Amino acid sequence: MAGSTDTSAASDNERDSDSHSSSTVRNVVLVVLDTARATSCGPETTPTLHRLASEGTAFENAYAAAPWTLPSHASLFTGTYPSEHGAHGGYTYLDEELRTLPESFADSGYETIGVSNNTWITEEFGFDRGFEDLRKGWQYIQSDADMGAVVRGEDVREKLQATRDRLFEGNPLVNAANILYSEVLQPAGDDGADRSTDWIGDWLETRDRDDPFFLFCNFIEPHVEYDPPREYAERFLPDGATYDDATAIRQDPRAYDCEDYTITDRKFEMLRGLYRAELAYVDDQLGELRAALEASGEWDDTLFVVCGDHGEHIGEHGFFGHQYNLYNTLINVPLVVHGGPFADGDRRDDLVQLLDLPETLLETAGIDDPKLREQSAGRSLHPASTANAEPRDAIFAEYVAPQPSIDRLEARFETIPDHVYDYDRRLRAVRTLEYKYVRGDDGFERLHDVRSDPEEWTDISDRKPERVSELRARLEDRFEPLETAGASESVEMREGTKDRLADLGYL
Repeated sequence: MAGSTDTSAASDNERDSDSHSSSTVRNVVLVVLDTARATSCGPETTPTLHRLASEGTAFENAYAAAPWTLPSHASLFTGTYPSEHGAHGGYTYLDEELRTLPESFADSGYETIGVSNNTWITEEFGFDRGFEDLRKGWQYIQSDADMGAVVRGEDVREKLQATRDRLFEGNPLVNAANILYSEVLQPAGDDGADRSTDWIGDWLETRDRDDPFFLFCNFIEPHVEYDPPREYAERFLPDGATYDDATAIRQDPRAYDCEDYTITDRKFEMLRGLYRAELAYVDDQLGELRAALEASGEWDDTLFVVCGDHGEHIGEHGFFGHQYNLYNTLINVPLVVHGGPFADGDRRDDLVQLLDLPETLLETAGIDDPKLREQSAGRSLHPASTANAEPRDAIFAEYVAPQPSIDRLEARFETIPDHVYDYDRRLRAVRTLEYKYVRGDDGFERLHDVRSDPEEWTDISDRKPERVSELRARLEDRFEPLETAGASESVEMREGTKDRLADLGYL
């Protein structure tokens, strides 16, 4: 944990009375609803989030800096773009030189706790920096050995083989307990959210420290595979569709991309129902988390932030999952902030980014971190911040390298369709109030009028060459030219992590 940066604690007697003293808060909770896209959130699917928005501030034009977990979380933690923080498909480790949000809170006297249910957000990829405790939600007993291969066994033979291979990695008694939980005792339809909220509730009830706390939690339920509890699914499935029919649909985004199988419109409709049910389920867990904060007496003193890290394609634009493009379906995410100055039911439609959150959270907590502020490309969303004098006129997003790579797709499927080779490119996007422009390092480009074509179906780049030139210049002004941008080697992953990421559709 770095300790040389000059930061100021947000305790009651150390706050700057001349800087938003009435709007500082004691604690900060940051919740990421993994794979939550803005267009699928609302009063029907996410009533808890909707209530938070009615009591706090909803940002209706919020955008991730990247379309998948690793680079998006890295931007969220550092305030930098993927090409700046270096964590992406070509290099999967967060740059050690960058200051992280948890480090800022830790060095300011906060207790820092992380609960991750996505295997990208672990110490293996550099996300433990600043956390006193970063828990892995897929493990019932915390251990470095990952028994995920047992969970994913297709039959008894595979499960027994995986058990033989993994049981003696680390503590065999702990591994056996984790296997027993995953194979026998784990509730159906939950990917760690229920265990996470229970653990957080217990932690809040038993903690005896007077320090303020920073709590980060990632809920992964909306991620493939969509397997919500039956009672949730039945609320959102289309007429005539059964739970058994919907959950029997193959969910393998990379195989779908490579035309290893097809999905009909009717099946995509059922998959969208399952996805919405997953959002509803995790929204109830969000309500449990709020209830735990209320029961512990911490709610009124807590800045509570909820966002998606990226969205999802479920048949839109011919894609399934969240790779290979920068459509708004993937980068437009929900963002709600509650507490402190964000408690008046405000709805803001200005362009904001998730990488604005580090400066927003620190300013609201009364913390000054010059190093993070210097590296950050974000701006504070605090209502009284001087950064809000002029609304942002554009947001940016990047897809630095394909994930998984084309080589890995070839290794899995041997022969892949010609059009998949088009995805072997680097993409950047700029979105203004009027237009969205996307450019690739292979010459690919698209331009959309987002006012008349919000779903980005019609490319108008041929009709608006002057606008293309203008927005291309904006991209090159913000980043280096695409042709000179490079990617580094990927760090080596442990086998257990590879298995888990394959289960999530990344490999």
